[in-house]
Amino acid sequence: MKRFNLLYIKISVAILVVAALCWFYLGSYVEIEKPLIKFDQEITAVGRQKTIGITFSDSKSGISHLTAEIIQDNKGQILADKRISSRGEKQEILSLTINTTELKLHNGPAIIKITATDYSLFKNQTILYQAVKIDTIPPQINILKTVNYINQGGTGFVAYQSSKKIVYTGVYVNDYFTPGHTTLLNNIATSVTYFAIPIDATKTKTGITIFARDDAGNETKIAFPCVIKEKKFRHDKMNLSESFLQQKMPEFQAMVPSLRGKTLLEVFIYINSQMRNENFLTIQNICKKSAPKALWEGTFLRMSNAAPMALFADKRDYLYGGKVVGESLHTGVDLASTTQATIEAANSGVVVFTGTLGIYGNAVIIDHGLGLFSLYGHLSIINTSVGKNVAKGEKIGNSGTSGLAGGDHLHFSIIAGGQFVNPQEWWDPHWIKDNINK
Repeated sequence: MKRFNLLYIKISVAILVVAALCWFYLGSYVEIEKPLIKFDQEITAVGRQKTIGITFSDSKSGISHLTAEIIQDNKGQILADKRISSRGEKQEILSLTINTTELKLHNGPAIIKITATDYSLFKNQTILYQAVKIDTIPPQINILKTVNYINQGGTGFVAYQSSKKIVYTGVYVNDYFTPGHTTLLNNIATSVTYFAIPIDATKTKTGITIFARDDAGNETKIAFPCVIKEKKFRHDKMNLSESFLQQKMPEFQAMVPSLRGKTLLEVFIYINSQMRNENFLTIQNICKKSAPKALWEGTFLRMSNAAPMALFADKRDYLYGGKVVGESLHTGVDLASTTQATIEAANSGVVVFTGTLGIYGNAVIIDHGLGLFSLYGHLSIINTSVGKNVAKGEKIGNSGTSGLAGGDHLHFSIIAGGQFVNPQEWWDPHWIKDNINK
């Protein structure tokens, strides 16, 4: 009886093991879960050529076969046909390029048909139909102002309308691209872009073009009609005194541990080169996201009762012991009045940064919308916070000597499209009227 029970137990265990193995081995064959298909982007239109990514996945038996086809006028053309030789591939990624000229597709509706089949016994299949329009006509751009006068180092502004909806647009100044924003002007979709003009811009070496891309991928580039006016910028030599180095360099050594043990001159060279560049990249990153509408109105305020100590684009050669040890290009206007003078928002906007910002010390950055920002540096006290809506003239802090400042003053900058521009234009009501409002 005991032998019979033992034999029964062994047979039962063997049956269970075999059943488990069969379930493990055959489970993926008899599953009924269908594969998944996912586009890497929303696709509603196809221009002359468009590349899209498609991800196929099946968590059970794996992908065995996938196809892509485009259908127009009830005629289908195969774009991709791929068989996976071994089972168990859980994911396949297909890069699909649609060349409408080679496929002889005409402008009008079409359907992209995507099919995925798995390795199960039932050949589970998913079919995805995506309706698209074939559109090979690039957008046409109508610039609203045909004659534009721009200053070296100043702000360029362009407003234009398109013959069709555009999804990405902006202005190229040589190879530097400034994204544009679309807003409503008299209930008509209008693209606007504030962009920076280099201080050495000239008609012959500075190309300015407007760029637009529609949802089908068609692109247009047209020249921006303008007259570039020359400006004279100052070139100064500044002696680095021992008292200045002894006063300011320890502050930076405390902020940057790697500077401890360096000579005061070595600390200055690091601050004026590497830190200055890092600060600029930080500012560009802060100013990447801007409100999609103008938040400012009227002339920008200039610090009251303040004398200009340095101007925009002043080139500075720093001398130590009679030798040049560094140089810089001033990115704003330095204004000084009384110690810890009240600093007001130059125009209405949203505060996007408050805090310590390297050479600028305690700083505030305000977004005025559509890619336009103002920066306030060397503050002693900050009286605002990130996310706050500030009005023109609202107090945001007090002037000071924080950062790379030799005396109490305000460093004021305007940033357009991620580049510093001459703030003096924005203090001029006539310039704003002639170059922006018109």
